[in-house]
Amino acid sequence: MNHIGVESAFDVLVRARALEKQGRSVIHLELGEPDFPTPAHVVEAGKRALDEGWTKYGPTQGLPELREAIAGYISRTRGIKVNGDSVCVVPGGKPIMYFIMIALLEPGDEVMYPDPGFPIYESMIRFLGATPVPMPLLESRNYSLDLDLFRERLSPRTKLVILNSPHNPTGGIIPAADLAAMAAMLRDRDVMILTDEIYSRIWYETEPTSITSHEGILDKAIILDGFSKTYAMTGWRLGYGVMPTWLAGAVVKLMVNSNSCTASFTQRAGIAALEGPQDCVTTMVAEFRRRRDAIAKGLNEIPGFRCHPPAGAFYAYANVTGTGIPSNELADLLLNEGGVACLNGGAFGEQGNGYIRFSYANSLTNILDAVERIKKLSERWVGSLARAI
Repeated sequence: MNHIGVESAFDVLVRARALEKQGRSVIHLELGEPDFPTPAHVVEAGKRALDEGWTKYGPTQGLPELREAIAGYISRTRGIKVNGDSVCVVPGGKPIMYFIMIALLEPGDEVMYPDPGFPIYESMIRFLGATPVPMPLLESRNYSLDLDLFRERLSPRTKLVILNSPHNPTGGIIPAADLAAMAAMLRDRDVMILTDEIYSRIWYETEPTSITSHEGILDKAIILDGFSKTYAMTGWRLGYGVMPTWLAGAVVKLMVNSNSCTASFTQRAGIAALEGPQDCVTTMVAEFRRRRDAIAKGLNEIPGFRCHPPAGAFYAYANVTGTGIPSNELADLLLNEGGVACLNGGAFGEQGNGYIRFSYANSLTNILDAVERIKKLSERWVGSLARAI
């Protein structure tokens, strides 16, 4: 247990709620959760499923109808051919990370993963006794991997490579040419690839592509996706993985030993999400784009802040080194004195130090208010920097 980590977003939420109980006003920009309601037709499908009695155990791998719907969706959107036997439905996206790492990793195996990156990657690697091999995502490269370094850090002990595009926390998208180059490096190696594509529908200018579309990769890859971000279904706990059938068998065993199955009525709602109207997604992404433009512009007007507009997801990732304040201390200052809940980039890995992540899954009014609160607070570090000069 000493080797397992947590997500700091929930810790910050607890602290923010405590301030609110004291009567303080806090703008929540810490959680990676869409603030939109679950689409009405999805909610209705869930209600109908409850009324129809979808409240019993279901197949461990997932309802066949949902697995076929997912297979069709993945085949269309990634330009590959998969079937329902390759799909495992689980309660959220994290179980896919958890189960496939348990199934694949032995102590001493090396796992390459993005730094900064979703903290559960490194948490699980260390928990299982494997060796974490962080891959820096640099601001100078628009938060994409250095391919030469990627090639250099591949070794005979590399068992798993983790990719995430669009990326949390930077909002970066791996360029298609980089994915092609990585596919060429990995195709003939004895290595598996976990491609975390949970934000695949939330992009702005350039549509992300999947490494699985390249020849020879699908048989060694696991696609992680789900309903939480795209359909604002975080509380429904519904995710899935698409993987080789031999690995799907291992995931089913782990599901039997942990969750038994994913709730049947939520799976019925998932079918409605995939097969129903998609204008809800289009509308949500358009609003996220509007907020992205506003928060990036606002943050860039704050002394000591620098923020590249993200290409996908719903996070503004600001370089705050110009303030002269360590990012962890600045994040605390923004919460405790500015009433803006955000996340220190260091919570996402060593390369995140000096950055702060702001989730713009909040109203435009609140986002603009948060920017004004930070601007007002910036008088603190502007004065300190002036005195230092």
